[in-house]
Amino acid sequence: MGENKSDVLQGTLDLMVLKTLEAMGPLHGYGIARRIEQVSGDELSLNQGTIYPALLRLEQRGWIKSEWGTSETNRRAKFYSLSRIGRKKIEEETENWERMAATMARFLAPSN
Repeated sequence: MGENKSDVLQGTLDLMVLKTLEAMGPLHGYGIARRIEQVSGDELSLNQGTIYPALLRLEQRGWIKSEWGTSETNRRAKFYSLSRIGRKKIEEETENWERMAATMARFLAPSN
């Protein structure tokens, strides 16, 4: 990662992947990584060693599913999409992160 790129906070990548698939529909790993970078305003940089273990973990949990297809460059690629469980998990994980963000905001707010 470059000096100005942020590391992905542990636990946030799963929700970013789920939200990306919810918004964009089925995508291959490279497409998911590029979309996350784009939405972050290029503040995040994801490489294969970051995105593919996350996709494997999410697939093993049953939150996403995959099938082989052909990419826009006519290469064989695995396309990922949300599972029924993954759609339910988005709401739960979003609530968890909103609660955590509110807690952090209290710590970061100036003291009175």
